[in-house]
Amino acid sequence: MQKNSTVSVSGSPVFVGLDVHKAFIQVAVHDPCVREVSEWREAHTDAGVCRLVKVLQREFAGRPVQICYEAGPTGYELSRHLNAENGMICSVIAPSLIPRKPGERVKTDRRDARKLAELLGAGLLTEVHEPSPEDEARREVSRARGAAQDDVKRAKQRLGKFLLRQSRRYPGKSPWTQKHLAWLEQQRFDLKHLQTTFDALLRALTQCLDRVRELEDALEEAAQDEAVVTQVGLLKCFKGVRTITAMGVITELYDFERFESPRALMAFLGMTPSEYSTGGRAKRGGITKAGNSRLRKLLVEAAWNYTRSNKTGVKLRKRREAQPGWAVDHAEKAQKRLNSRYWTLVAKGKHPNKAVMAIARELAGFIWVVLAEYNARHQEAHA
Repeated sequence: MQKNSTVSVSGSPVFVGLDVHKAFIQVAVHDPCVREVSEWREAHTDAGVCRLVKVLQREFAGRPVQICYEAGPTGYELSRHLNAENGMICSVIAPSLIPRKPGERVKTDRRDARKLAELLGAGLLTEVHEPSPEDEARREVSRARGAAQDDVKRAKQRLGKFLLRQSRRYPGKSPWTQKHLAWLEQQRFDLKHLQTTFDALLRALTQCLDRVRELEDALEEAAQDEAVVTQVGLLKCFKGVRTITAMGVITELYDFERFESPRALMAFLGMTPSEYSTGGRAKRGGITKAGNSRLRKLLVEAAWNYTRSNKTGVKLRKRREAQPGWAVDHAEKAQKRLNSRYWTLVAKGKHPNKAVMAIARELAGFIWVVLAEYNARHQEAHA
């Protein structure tokens, strides 16, 4: 580390930017008192992180050290380690919200680390809300189930196209039912290589389906955790929201109180219309698609349920039985409102997909209302 000749002011903060990679960490230390940046590289190992901590504690003893790095594939373990050290505050930064100069064409690890340190000192960075280890574990299960479901879709497509090329058409009405799977098990091909290919494709589909069932069972078990079981029950009062969707909402949002209004949640999900207005002209486009795409997908899937009959089914009534009346009232209001809203939009000429996106946006608003009221009641009960 390069030592500075200027004396630092005791108690003033020091800002550290980290460009974190799998193998190494590029470090840049910005000390406003000396107006210089010290730079070096550490291995991204337990020993390397310990050396980084020791250097910062030795060089800036008695001064608060604020550290940041961009959110990425390395996760939050580094942040948790650094926050556990005395005098250090580490935050994870949203990469998409880092200020960038339009003419900047040079990008290196050193520049990135230095830029993070300087912008952190200027207060121009947006922090990502870090989940707890328990929240992150539940979120991993939810995301793994979504990835497994995507694998099922790909496996079905590959098997279906193979059968189409061989002129094997299922005589029944609905594909991928139990009858269809039984029909697949009976298929035989005269040529050895065709049979080998078919067996491999069918086996891949079966394995994907087994993995989805295994992860759904794990998700059902996670939904019984004391920290989330009440919120899951409240969200399941909504039509189209079952355990998988409810757990997706809770695990992707986790720190729900950071959203001050329904509009803030809608913007986080990228469901608000984009806009480019300048020079007295206003131009609005499609949704921004910023933020959390996984949760946006879950809400759109749930919103399709409001395009059908407005009746309350047996399963939905059963889910609402043990829930408080105020939550059921919000869910019933949403059910009537969203169904009517969808058909009004379609009658005005809106494409069904766009109408469903509008319904999903309003559904996010109803979910915000229920979770906000739950938090308020919970805090009042424990006051």
